[in-house]
Amino acid sequence: ALAVSAPAMAAGDAKTPEHHHWHFAGPFGTYDPAQLQRGYQVYEQVCSSCHGMELLSFRNLGEKGGPFRIIPTGGTDSHGHPEMIEYSDPNENPYVRAIAAQYIVVDDIPDEFGDPVERPGEPKDRFPSPYANDRQARSVNNNALPPDLSVIVHARHYGADYVRSLLLGYSDDVPYDVELGDGQYYNEYFAGGVLSMAPPLIEGAVTYIDGTPETVEQYAEDVVAFLAWAADPHADARKQL
Repeated sequence: ALAVSAPAMAAGDAKTPEHHHWHFAGPFGTYDPAQLQRGYQVYEQVCSSCHGMELLSFRNLGEKGGPFRIIPTGGTDSHGHPEMIEYSDPNENPYVRAIAAQYIVVDDIPDEFGDPVERPGEPKDRFPSPYANDRQARSVNNNALPPDLSVIVHARHYGADYVRSLLLGYSDDVPYDVELGDGQYYNEYFAGGVLSMAPPLIEGAVTYIDGTPETVEQYAEDVVAFLAWAADPHADARKQL
C-alpha cells in the first residue's frame, strides 16, 4: 500500500508536484535559448507524434525571445567560437523555414475541385495536430484524447512543476487500490493515478550535440521549459519592457 499524508495529496489523490527552480520564473527570469532549442528537440522527436501545439506558429520560433532567432552560420569567429547570425524576420530564417517544411499542413484555400490541398508548412502556419480528428486520436491512444500542448503549462495547476513531475512520476509500485487496465500506467502526480500515456522519456533517446547530459530528468526540464515558452512566446520581451 502507498501511505501518503493528507497535506501531500491534492486534486483526486494526486501527489503535490515537486517544486523546481526555473530560470524563466519571476519578473526577472529569462529563457535560455540553448535550453529552448533542446526542449524543442525533445518535443519534436518524442512528443509531436501524439501531441500538437495548434496555438503556436512556426514563426514564433524565430521571433524575439524564440529559440531559433539567433542561429549558427556554420563557421567560426577569430577566437574559434561558433559564428552566430540573428534573423530579425522569422520568415527568412532558414532554421524556422526548415522546421516548418518538415510538417504537412492543409492549405486554407482548396483546389479547383473544392478538395483540401496539402503542402509543406511555412513559417506563417501553426503547428498541425498529428491527428485528422479527435476520433482518430482516441482510436490509437486507448480511447484517451492526448491534450494539445500549446498552453499546457498555463492550463494545469502548479504549471511547469506539474508537467515536470508528471513526466518523471511513473512508477511500477502501484498501490493496492489502483487497478490498471491494458495500456495503462501508474503515475502518482496524475489525478486517480492512472494514465493511458506510456512513460515518454527514455535515457539516451534524444541526442544533444552541445554535450548536455542525455538523462530523463534533463529531457523533462528542457521540454517543460520549451512548453512554458510556447504558452507565452513573448514573455521575455514583455518583461524587458
